[in-house]
Amino acid sequence: MPLNHYVTLGRSGLRVSPLCLGAMTFGDDWGWGSSVDDSCAIMDAYIDLGGNFIDTANIYTKGHSEKIMGDHLGRHAAKRDRLVIATKFLGNLYPGDPNGGGAHRKAIYAACEQSLRRLQTDHIDLYWMHFYDDLTPIDETMRAIDDLVRAGKVRYFGISDCPAWKCVQAQYEAIFRAWTPSIALQIEYSLVERTVEHELIPMGIANGMGVTPWSPLKGGLLSGKYRRGRPLPDEGRGTSDGIKNRLTEPMYDLIDVLCAVAEEASCTPAQAALAWVQGRPGVSSSIIGARTMAQLRDNVGALGVTLSAEHLTRLAEASTPPPIFPHNFLPFVHDNVQGGTTVNGRPSQPWRLAPQNDQERW
Repeated sequence: MPLNHYVTLGRSGLRVSPLCLGAMTFGDDWGWGSSVDDSCAIMDAYIDLGGNFIDTANIYTKGHSEKIMGDHLGRHAAKRDRLVIATKFLGNLYPGDPNGGGAHRKAIYAACEQSLRRLQTDHIDLYWMHFYDDLTPIDETMRAIDDLVRAGKVRYFGISDCPAWKCVQAQYEAIFRAWTPSIALQIEYSLVERTVEHELIPMGIANGMGVTPWSPLKGGLLSGKYRRGRPLPDEGRGTSDGIKNRLTEPMYDLIDVLCAVAEEASCTPAQAALAWVQGRPGVSSSIIGARTMAQLRDNVGALGVTLSAEHLTRLAEASTPPPIFPHNFLPFVHDNVQGGTTVNGRPSQPWRLAPQNDQERW
């Protein structure tokens, strides 16, 4: 599957590439990332391969990420119009200003105007609420988004990094009031981070929100460069505590399984990890954060990888998190609910505490 085998995003007609180019690494203003020239080259390569979906945020590299995209894409109508440009609001770029960030009307309007200026465009194709703002009523957020859509400044809305219950509340505020609903859900999802399968993924599927996983390689942990018994890289993320503290024995066990599966599937570990994420239920387009051209080409190569059922089983066994309540309880009620019948292919046994004949039933 190449990048130009597009998919519709959630319950919408918006066509996006199956891998989205993440722009958090555009600019080295945070002390790491890609230079302006490298960022532009990566965007060009992604577009040449058929990609049309680029994701950033107002706060990435202090706003420079949006500016790089605007200079290279936004000011050129022929380039910009073919792309789905996504950015985010909520992050605060103004220390000391309590209204400089948030999901309230004042902050959303200001962030939108600033992003439009940096991106050098008159509209944002997909506008994300970056994370959960527990200080703002969600109906205020949803009405402000609907106003921006009606004003033509935003085309679609999505929710990122937010509790499942709040996503549902937002969705139904929009549905009941005929406002703009969310079509997408951006969450961390990888072989390392699977707890989202408890609530967020099923919620997204049930509510028409296409899932766009971020960090599908868990910050490079699943790239294959961190192996048991090998020295850590002396530069880049390998020197950070965030990587070092995660390299536990269970993590090395998972990496060993991933690398073995990748060898059998004739692909790189990163490609195998991306292929696994992209094949999960509910996933529309995974976000790849390519800092170099080599990383971009390797990541895009994941679209040509097919993992066998046996490979998927081994990866599942190595990475499935333990269930949480009520999911660890609900399997025990199937017999009670189904009464010993088979429904949708799921069998059950007669519940032993149910009346066994008409005389026992009150």
